[in-house]
Amino acid sequence: MPQQVLAGFHAVIARVRYSAASVREVYVDQTRRDKRMLAFIEQVEQAGLKVMAVPVERLEGLAKGTRHQGVVALALEQELAVDVNELLDDLEEAGQVPFLLILDGVTDPHNLGACLRSANAAGAHAVIAPRDRAVGLNATVSRVASGGAESTPYITVTNLARTMRLLRERDVWLVGTSDQATHTFHQVDARRPMAWVMGAEGEGMRRLTRETCDELVSIPMMGAVESLNVSVASAVCLYETLRQRSQP
Repeated sequence: MPQQVLAGFHAVIARVRYSAASVREVYVDQTRRDKRMLAFIEQVEQAGLKVMAVPVERLEGLAKGTRHQGVVALALEQELAVDVNELLDDLEEAGQVPFLLILDGVTDPHNLGACLRSANAAGAHAVIAPRDRAVGLNATVSRVASGGAESTPYITVTNLARTMRLLRERDVWLVGTSDQATHTFHQVDARRPMAWVMGAEGEGMRRLTRETCDELVSIPMMGAVESLNVSVASAVCLYETLRQRSQP
């Protein structure tokens, strides 16, 4: 099974908590003995893992440019859901109402990491993106996601519009965001099986993606800025679903 590099306190601890057995090696900066590092080492060792203190040059080589904070781990890639039908079948069997995030062409790893972090925090079941014209999971995404990449499935698909049509056939309501929409995201019925659809940085959703949505809504902008960053817009909409589903 392929290995992946996890860099930074949040990414490594999240994996240790979620699946300690998948972590193969944990390295720390041999010069750091501050309170945060000592607490980290204690937590990792309590999970039954060995921590190896190494020169910072070794960490830099492993992290390959990703900010690591003096902490790097090598772990087996997690076998999260990789197929939309499989995911929906599992949710149906568990009696859960699908709650998804679709990203159309997000290419910045920091934005993807932030989207995964928000999706995980809000309880979304998966993030779906096209295989092409989108960033894949890497060490930067994992670090920014702070554990979200290790526990929320990131499903990449060959044809996003076809996948969206499949979701519609399985009664998942597709809601996209648009500055031109006549009503706001607050008016969405987020208790139903649904997916929020977000466009890429700068370009927004592609035409076919937009046309495949069941509904388009806007996010009110009260100040001078015209739009929100895709990761911020995703968080706002995801938490609207959480808010509605948390009400009695």
